[in-house]
Amino acid sequence: MTADLLDIRRIYVEPAAAGMPRGKEILARFPAAELVEVESHHRIPELYGDETNVNRWVRIKREALVLGVKKTLTARPNGRSADFIAPSTANGCAMACAYCYVPRHKGYSNPITVFANIDKICAYVSGHVHRQGTKPAPNECDPAAWVYDIGENSDCSADARISDNVHDLVDLFRWLPTAKASFATKHVNRDLLDWDPQGRTRIRFSLMPQRDAKVLDIRTSPIAERIAAIDDFVEAGYEVHVNFSPVVVRDGWLDDWAELLDQLDAGIGPAARAQLAAEVIFLTHNRELHEVNLGWHPKAEELIWRPDLQQPKRSQNGSWNVRYRTGEKGRHVAALLDLIVTRTPYLHVRYAF
Repeated sequence: MTADLLDIRRIYVEPAAAGMPRGKEILARFPAAELVEVESHHRIPELYGDETNVNRWVRIKREALVLGVKKTLTARPNGRSADFIAPSTANGCAMACAYCYVPRHKGYSNPITVFANIDKICAYVSGHVHRQGTKPAPNECDPAAWVYDIGENSDCSADARISDNVHDLVDLFRWLPTAKASFATKHVNRDLLDWDPQGRTRIRFSLMPQRDAKVLDIRTSPIAERIAAIDDFVEAGYEVHVNFSPVVVRDGWLDDWAELLDQLDAGIGPAARAQLAAEVIFLTHNRELHEVNLGWHPKAEELIWRPDLQQPKRSQNGSWNVRYRTGEKGRHVAALLDLIVTRTPYLHVRYAF
């Protein structure tokens, strides 16, 4: 699958990033790639903001890579998936999930951007963890550890195909007894099984019924492959959770979720069950992304753009999102939670919305 996912032919590179040790390592991995010098990884007109790129959506993700320097290092409070969002070591993605919010921020295809100043990022994260001290009380993120999401705007399993940045963070958290790393993934990268995280990294495998995934989770690992990987990652020393996201409401959706839960139950062993937890996130879509998707994958919009079921809401950045209607959504959430209790009673749901 790696060759299908990534075939890097052009690297847009900030000169400062090219001179750093990690930058040199990345460039050495793709010696045949054309190098295009750019002033900033944020401003590359031929990648971002050009609506004609919708015709090359997947090709750009497969063939383009951006190498930059992370300028602003902050750890933002979160409170759901994690206590804090760590400064990213990458953004963008080689996969092409139809509901992904990241293209709305940079514009159009948004391939992987990887940051070369990993040493400064790790130093910042380490310092931030130490400043927190011991977690004073349990919360829904974790009973004892401060949890840091290290993959908010990318998929760390795919990022690890590009550089050792994710490996460096997993190594870092191994030695931080008061904190854990965490990231959601739709890509099974078995190279991670050799990293010895010693319980200090949580992987959240995103799952949905295969009927939805084959339309919406473009260029990702099949759902069955993700489930089959859970036991192996638990044995390798990871904490493994599942991320039921996004939940798409359509005719027959609960029957398909029942089948998925049965598939999950049959595919994991006692060790995985004993530590498994879940997040449940119903679909939120975006008007601008809907218009873009119509240009490259209109079939997906038949599933996720449903004005008959959804209501608009203005987001904090001023754009229009749509989500399932108030009242109806509450009933949908309750129905899925009841199904989880029936089919996988050991599965603790950390939160659902």
